[in-house]
Amino acid sequence: MASDTPPGLSGLATELDTRLAEADARLDREYPGDQGGRQPIHSVYVPADKVGAGLAADWGAKALAALDEFAPKVADLAAATGVGEDAVADALPLVRGKLAREPIEDLRADFEDGYGSPGDEAEDRDVLKVARAFASDLAKGEATPYFGIRMKGMEAAGRHRGVRTLGMFLGTLLEEHGSLPDNLVLTLPKITSVEQVEAMVWLSERLERTLGLAQGRIRFELQIETPQSILLPDGTVAVSRMIQAGQGRVTALHYGTYDYSAACGITAAHQSLAHPVADHAKSVMQVAAAGTGVWLSDGGSNIMPAGTPEEVHSAWRLHAGLVRRSLERGFYQGWDLHPNQLPIRYLATYAFYREAFAPAATRLQAYLGHAAGNVVDEPATAQALASVLARGLRCGALEETEVVDACGTDAAGIEALATRRVGQE
Repeated sequence: MASDTPPGLSGLATELDTRLAEADARLDREYPGDQGGRQPIHSVYVPADKVGAGLAADWGAKALAALDEFAPKVADLAAATGVGEDAVADALPLVRGKLAREPIEDLRADFEDGYGSPGDEAEDRDVLKVARAFASDLAKGEATPYFGIRMKGMEAAGRHRGVRTLGMFLGTLLEEHGSLPDNLVLTLPKITSVEQVEAMVWLSERLERTLGLAQGRIRFELQIETPQSILLPDGTVAVSRMIQAGQGRVTALHYGTYDYSAACGITAAHQSLAHPVADHAKSVMQVAAAGTGVWLSDGGSNIMPAGTPEEVHSAWRLHAGLVRRSLERGFYQGWDLHPNQLPIRYLATYAFYREAFAPAATRLQAYLGHAAGNVVDEPATAQALASVLARGLRCGALEETEVVDACGTDAAGIEALATRRVGQE
């Protein structure tokens, strides 16, 4: 029989609880873990003056037409993208269904680099048009799962215009729709100091009061596209401080490929998601966001799949490789800029999750005690196994029935295991 607790140890443990209470509370507050929910697999950036009601359906039709024109058969698409023929055959029906049903998961009307500075009169007009287009899609049940705007940021040159655009957009959307949708996304670009994030929090608070919104209602993404948003002059990791400066309002970090590469002195011909400077920045972002519940997004490719069949196939192969590379490195979201990129985004993503499915399900089944296995997984690894299945289910790459059959637990069980805080149960 186990002996009683030695005298004094119980008191020491209680004193430790008191000693570490503040640190425990800070950990819970600053590192709440994966909050679950569906993260979009991409953000589609469209210049604001090109955004109108029904845009997503139009892009979906164009994407399907591109498949029919440039890769009408499974073998054609496999050859064009470098994705294995069996994987293409497995995923293609899902891809075509997705393009017909929900071709865009996150639509961003761009008032920044993709839009330019056409003057206040033109931008005012486009802000109203965008807000009304989103409200129209919401009323018709045609809104994308996530949508919003990228306004001009807090740098001095665009600050006044960015504030005006954001205020007009939110006010008009409220007027047209009656409330701010839960799936609204705002992106803050060109961040060069922690103070700019603090200023965005301050602005959000003032807009909430002005518009009669609940405190904390306005949340936003940080676009990490400057060296100053990675490293401060004293060597501090800037992005980590920026997440905390957001006071719970920061929802995601988006890597800005081309601004960041250019600022680091990389010539245009070598700017890429796969360049070492990009990998360094994204690794810093990944560590800073780990455990915070803040999503990560990679950037996009600026090589558009348009032109001759050879040009389209070349761009598709590049895009498929970059999407796969991002997924393997734990970046489950990226940017798309052209309708013809959509088939490859979904193909590469679905192929990734379907390839991961069987091995992950087998190991998870063994971990849960439903089957024997020759790999002994720790709780953290089991969480990672559940996470890939949960993400596959959320994005439509996997069906719940096949996952349940393969690992012996339902989607709710997988979701609970994927979002559990390992070591803090």
